[in-house]
Amino acid sequence: MYIFKAGVVGAGTMGGEIAQVITYSGLPVVMKDIDQEMLDLGMEKIRSIYQRRVDKGKMSASEMQSKLDLVTPTLTYDEFEDVDIVIEAVPEKMAIKQAVLKELEEACPEQTIFASNTSALSISEMGAATDKPHKMIGMHFFNPAHVMKLVEVIPGLDTGQETIDDVVMFTESLRKIPVVVKECPGFLVNRLLMPYLNEATKALEEGAATAAEIDQAVTAWGMPMGPFTLMDMLGIDVCGHVGEYLYEEYGERMAPAKLFFKLLEAGRLGEKSGAGFYDHPGGESAQVNEMIEALQSAGEVPTGTLFSVERLMFPLINEAALCIQENIASLTDIDMSMVAGTGMTYEGERVGPLLIADKIGLDVVLETLQELQEALGPRFRPARPIKLRVRAGHLGEKTGRGFHEHT
Repeated sequence: MYIFKAGVVGAGTMGGEIAQVITYSGLPVVMKDIDQEMLDLGMEKIRSIYQRRVDKGKMSASEMQSKLDLVTPTLTYDEFEDVDIVIEAVPEKMAIKQAVLKELEEACPEQTIFASNTSALSISEMGAATDKPHKMIGMHFFNPAHVMKLVEVIPGLDTGQETIDDVVMFTESLRKIPVVVKECPGFLVNRLLMPYLNEATKALEEGAATAAEIDQAVTAWGMPMGPFTLMDMLGIDVCGHVGEYLYEEYGERMAPAKLFFKLLEAGRLGEKSGAGFYDHPGGESAQVNEMIEALQSAGEVPTGTLFSVERLMFPLINEAALCIQENIASLTDIDMSMVAGTGMTYEGERVGPLLIADKIGLDVVLETLQELQEALGPRFRPARPIKLRVRAGHLGEKTGRGFHEHT
């Protein structure tokens, strides 16, 4: 099915940016919200993205206006009677998403594809709230959507192959890179990121290093930004919601750091609230340091632990290996997704976690995970695909075979 017109429900940051991406491809889009102020903010977000292109000489003012004219902002579903696909970008609450999908079923034609921009929630569960689960799919854009190339395409249990094919083609028409991911909590990129972000927070609350020291060490290792800079940009509330959900689904290895909840209680949501792990502007925060001291004094977190970049990065690599074990995505798609979705690099190269493991040596990764498991607990238990390859002598680049083949 060719997509001639799209709808977006939710005019927040992601909704506005997704609408902009669609108009940039030349398609008309209806953008709905229940709040006129949010609609206005969504339109302003779209305008500001195009205005930056005009300011850089990449687009004329008339071209910008023609793109803006492709957007129809609305408070009702009246304009949805001929949309081919709707992408919902409403808050990350299953009940809200299911209610929106039921409303869309009343307003849209039978052939309309329902896509969710959820970053972690179940597509199958959303589809079960509709009468056409074969038309329900995940379409997870990354923030900022107008910059990031990756889109995770997540079929639910009942999603039809035609729907998958149509959404892959639609994603490519938006000049994005689609990667089809088997449904699991957190999908692919967020599932890999959360152990890394959580471990950084645990190291911070335990006093193993300061936020700035951890961020600097991680960027020196090769990541484009440190974990605390990233979480402040994404929103501590967003990270907290995803983290709690993954903890519910995966158990103790995803148990969230206690400092997350202290930040949320204090309203420190990141850049958008002017304060998160860091003060914005201002850098490291006396208030956060007081929270850490309180956790330590109350005996709620261990102290005397050590910091290393491996403590953060190897759980990410281990989670990638678990995704191989569960057939969540292919080896190449896992690596490509982390490069395209997070800008992951190592030693100056844009490479993903499985190739990084091959470069380091799977025997080194295994031994380090075992040491971390002994020192810090079972969340570091090495995944079977790592142990299996080491036992087989597939140690990575140094033996010519690891997760990948090397010549």
